[in-house]
Amino acid sequence: MQTNYAIVTLTYMLPLLTSAQIREADAYTIAHEPIASIDLMERASKAFVGWFINHFPDKKQSVSVYCGTGNNGGDGLAIARMLDEHQYKNVDVKIARFSDKVTDDFNVNLKRIEQTGVKISEIGKGEDLPIEDSEVIIDALLGSGLNKPLEGDYKRLVNYINSLNKTVVSVDVPTGLFTDGEIPPDVVVLKADLVITFQQPKINFLLPESGPYIKCWEAVNIGIDEKFTRAFNSPYLAVEEKDIRQMLKPRHRFSNKGTYGHALIVAGRAETMGAALLCASACAYAGSGLTTACVPQSGLTALNSYMPEIMAIVREGVEVPEIDWEKFNTIGIGPGLGKEADPLTLLTVVLTNYKKPVVIDADALNLLSINRELWNKIPKNSILTPHVKEFDRLFGEHKSWWQRVQTGIKKANEHELYILLKNDYTLIITPQGKVYFNTTSNPAMASGGMGDVLTGIIASLLAQKYSSEEACIIGAYIHGKAGDELSLPNRMNVVLPNQVAARLPFTMAKLMA
Repeated sequence: MQTNYAIVTLTYMLPLLTSAQIREADAYTIAHEPIASIDLMERASKAFVGWFINHFPDKKQSVSVYCGTGNNGGDGLAIARMLDEHQYKNVDVKIARFSDKVTDDFNVNLKRIEQTGVKISEIGKGEDLPIEDSEVIIDALLGSGLNKPLEGDYKRLVNYINSLNKTVVSVDVPTGLFTDGEIPPDVVVLKADLVITFQQPKINFLLPESGPYIKCWEAVNIGIDEKFTRAFNSPYLAVEEKDIRQMLKPRHRFSNKGTYGHALIVAGRAETMGAALLCASACAYAGSGLTTACVPQSGLTALNSYMPEIMAIVREGVEVPEIDWEKFNTIGIGPGLGKEADPLTLLTVVLTNYKKPVVIDADALNLLSINRELWNKIPKNSILTPHVKEFDRLFGEHKSWWQRVQTGIKKANEHELYILLKNDYTLIITPQGKVYFNTTSNPAMASGGMGDVLTGIIASLLAQKYSSEEACIIGAYIHGKAGDELSLPNRMNVVLPNQVAARLPFTMAKLMA
């Protein structure tokens, strides 16, 4: 019997806006709060300063604020004034007069700071760049909305600041970084140790191209109208803890193992049984009522020793075992399976006989990339979980992550399936064109087998009758959250996949508390 998998509309998640939408949201807030633009700038600057003084409490530390002559520069002037009011003793301002364009709010804040004792200097077009002795540089040169690479004086200044190896804190966006769209490979960007960004992360902060330019970012609320930002119906959304708390379904009395479904994990061969063990154990730890692993005869002892709770269907040689397909609520296939003829036969049999959503990972993805005739057999609402190389094998080479996002949107719709593209901020791309950015995980999780655990988690959630969309979103979040709980408090440099799997019941219990 076909299981009905509802398509969920997760309207409560944080929408991520393009630079054009951000400007529109600012204008709407100014008109409808109502609030003067200079007062909104003041509010944003105050939010920045509140975070800055927590990170840099030493008020004797020297701080140079580099300002352009637009609104980002106006923010910088207000920030410098507020730091002076907070008794920071060594603040100075350097204004880059590289353009004749000056905003009204910049001029207002320039007049205000001129009434303080803060030292102000200017850098004109083509002039020598100043000697910089300050320990901290605040970057308020250019904000969001940049649509072409830096050139001329701005490029020269940014290259100079980058050469100083100072601590850099950017206001809203590092100068030179595109907030959305494709980032050219040879772009010049001011490298920031910290970006204090307004209202929400910018989309490109969550893609790997931003990695060389942003060590850390923090979003501060400046009171932009949230109802208006949601009205954009942005396809880009950030997943937060509050969203997962609403989505998870606690267990209740009088339930039993049948209540929480039965997942089949088709994985492993003699040399790669570890992948099968990690995937199947994660499925059990994430709450599947029953978990069965379809493994080679040579791996049966390892399976029984590793986790006796997992049942087995044994594969012997090239023969595909008898499988009662109706017993299973979902199937996860691929980890450690291999790319030879035997695994291809197995994948073909699964996709031919099983009509509910499946989770396809690892070697099964590589088989799909070679055997294109299998695509039309993939059940609707199935889930592909590629890393970047697997993604490019499936859909062709890409020059940027922005290109991959756009391809993912197209292919998820075309094939009526979900694509979970693994990344620091893992992307979940839906058939309806939504792109969810996961916000958990950390570098300690960069270890072989971590993806096998994620596949098991997602299969487990499907077995428990979460929709495909929910299984992807929850699965990516709790996978990363378990890794965060292990790594971050304990300052662990490496977290192993089996530790993440075993942590899952505790992580899920906290989120459902």
